Amino acid sequence: MNNNKYAIILAAGDGKRMKSDKPKVLAQVLFYPMLGWVLDAVKAADIDNTAVIVGSHKEQVTAYLDSIGGYPFFEQKERLGTGHAVMQAMPFINEAAANNADILVACGDAPFIDAGTIASSYEYHKAENNDVTVVSAIVDDPTGYGRIIKENGAFSAIVEQKDCTEEQAEIKEINSGIYWFRADKLSALLDTLSNNNAAGEYYLTDTVAAAEKKGVYTATSADVVLGANSRSQLAALNDTARRRKLAELMDEGVDIPLSDGIIIGKDVKIGADTVILPNTIIKGNTVIGKNCEIGPNSYIENCVAEDNVTLNNVQAHDSKIDSGAKAGPFVHLRPGTHLHSGVKIGDFVEVKNSEVGINTCIAHLTYIGDSDVGKGVNFGCGCVTANYDGIKKYRTTIGDNAFIGCNTNMIAPVTIGDNATTAAGSTITKDVPADSLAVERGQTRIIENWEKNKKRIKKA
Repeated sequence: MNNNKYAIILAAGDGKRMKSDKPKVLAQVLFYPMLGWVLDAVKAADIDNTAVIVGSHKEQVTAYLDSIGGYPFFEQKERLGTGHAVMQAMPFINEAAANNADILVACGDAPFIDAGTIASSYEYHKAENNDVTVVSAIVDDPTGYGRIIKENGAFSAIVEQKDCTEEQAEIKEINSGIYWFRADKLSALLDTLSNNNAAGEYYLTDTVAAAEKKGVYTATSADVVLGANSRSQLAALNDTARRRKLAELMDEGVDIPLSDGIIIGKDVKIGADTVILPNTIIKGNTVIGKNCEIGPNSYIENCVAEDNVTLNNVQAHDSKIDSGAKAGPFVHLRPGTHLHSGVKIGDFVEVKNSEVGINTCIAHLTYIGDSDVGKGVNFGCGCVTANYDGIKKYRTTIGDNAFIGCNTNMIAPVTIGDNATTAAGSTITKDVPADSLAVERGQTRIIENWEKNKKRIKKA
């Protein structure tokens, strides 16, 4: 653990313009909370001591923090500005000061902060021996951001938009909301703050003017300042993140011939020469190998697909697909599914919580649930493993090289042995031994001159 670097993440905002029951920092960019993006970047920059300032909807934020391993947090009960928010973490600041550490302060709703910017600005901060270092960015439209004020070329202060003069409002270099502080100086700097400004708030930016030694590190990308206060701004963040992710994957050899409708989550990994076709969504911790073809019209979440896999018009959740397997179109792979290598799944097939063995073929219109299927099995059309009796779920076991005839119902718990065959239209309620044929049908009864049929014909 690095005890010389601490971080405070500001996550107390209301986000009223989002018109949501969720706090703004939990709004998602590429299916991942903005706060998660920031915490991941901080961790990647080798900062292990991180605290979060919570406020609006604090129960939701703290629940999220618990779900990702837990972080210390401090509550800002009144929204009185960024300086006031940082003041709530005084025990954390004192601990950092005791360790002769530096503290990063960043916003939890600016998802494009990156580990490289954090690390480079820290190196600058230490090299200059600054009390405070502000990360800035050069933007075309600075409206809404605090301006970086310099006098005779030397950084002197940050002035918020509401307090800018006409001349200051023209400045293009803006505050990103990212700071490095010497922990042993931060407490005294916070004591200098007042709320004598247009908003009546305690601005963290005012610590800059009070600091004896201060500097500005200009980020290489203006994206570090991007945040979202409305749904339209959130959509813009998603579009930016989507394009960045697709460009990153294409640089790594992934083939995306047309990006229409393709959304790929931030943590998804895809191998070279894999083709991603339009209207495909891939999210969560999905890993896809090389030379695959995914899509069109597919939704893949938290899955592992090995090399040479084809998923055409497939919805797959929490599943594993081994090399050379093919599925689609109109296939649903539900959680707990494992398709072994060479498996072929055809149209309108659903597989749930099941092992499907090497080179098994499930051609069409079939449901396989809670089953262990061997290798080389062939399913005819319209087969069902009836796994649920309304109270408890049971498993079906099918041995290697079995042949399951069309419209076979297997009433679990039931076992069909190696090389066994079920006759079309059978409802299997007993175990079938290896190398045998099971025929389980009711005796056919024919009733001639059926009166109902006559009435139907007459009506037609």
